[in-house]
Amino acid sequence: MLTAFTAGLLLITVSELGDKTFFIAVILSMQHSRRLVFAGVTAALAAMTILSVVVGQAVSLLPKVYIYYGEIILFIAFGLKLLYQGSKMPDATCDTEVVEEAKTAVAQAEKQLKKQKTIWAIVLEAFALTFMAEWGDRTQFATIALAAGNNPVGVTTGAILGHAICAAIAVIGGRMLAGRISEKTLTIVGGFLFILFGIVAAVEGA
Repeated sequence: MLTAFTAGLLLITVSELGDKTFFIAVILSMQHSRRLVFAGVTAALAAMTILSVVVGQAVSLLPKVYIYYGEIILFIAFGLKLLYQGSKMPDATCDTEVVEEAKTAVAQAEKQLKKQKTIWAIVLEAFALTFMAEWGDRTQFATIALAAGNNPVGVTTGAILGHAICAAIAVIGGRMLAGRISEKTLTIVGGFLFILFGIVAAVEGA
């Protein structure tokens, strides 16, 4: 069966490619140092992952039967939702609504940044934009669910590595890949992956 590390890595890598945080990193890397953007984005995603795992560990204190059924329901519900959303998406490469949201968020942050283009200002901008965009995202709840029923260290390291991979892709080749990423395909794959995790949780829990 999938280990906690592998589950975290797969879940995050598939879910975050083409997500709002991905495009925020892409847009920021066109305007600022790629290294600084990568540092800020990765730090924010790592912080969110650790926070989610801590919440997941708190949830794990609940009766095991609640965790068992809650984890299954959460993953399968997310999976079915993603499959439904994917089936309704056009065949266009990118979700234009997500891209526009990312552009708007960056534009507003750039106005506040003004001429303060210091290293720390850029890193903080990337951190804040990414952290806020990731708050309440489906991957946050999925990480909580994984941490509630699996090894927290494995989930944390796998998820952070997945985030780092996506962030690296975004800042290094995001501009070239952005127009070639099929949001529909990624959403459908993500849906099947969530359902798979739900099935694995059911089998392992039994």
